[in-house]
Amino acid sequence: MRTGYLSSLIFALLTSLSISATAAPAAKPETGNPPAVMEAAPKEMSGKVDLNGADAPTLQRELTGVGEAKAQAIVAYRDMNGPFASVDELLEVKGIGKAILDKNREKLEVN
Repeated sequence: MRTGYLSSLIFALLTSLSISATAAPAAKPETGNPPAVMEAAPKEMSGKVDLNGADAPTLQRELTGVGEAKAQAIVAYRDMNGPFASVDELLEVKGIGKAILDKNREKLEVN
């Protein structure tokens, strides 16, 4: 009888230790350092691309239907003719037509 009682106590003790080890709370992540994504905030916070300030890779990445050649053509036009006066002036750039301008009109601004 003592053996059965002792075995039951040992089993209960080991079970409770196992449960407490398994149910232990996970370590909390460090809260002192913000995520890297928040540190490097993009320049275009409004979600619009400035035709007079954006470089070719930004234009290529942000505008629909604009590849490397068209993005470089936009920058070259700006360098030759000065800053864009309006978004509609983008039609003067070789390779940019009304369809591309209409697709991207909401994404563009001129500052």
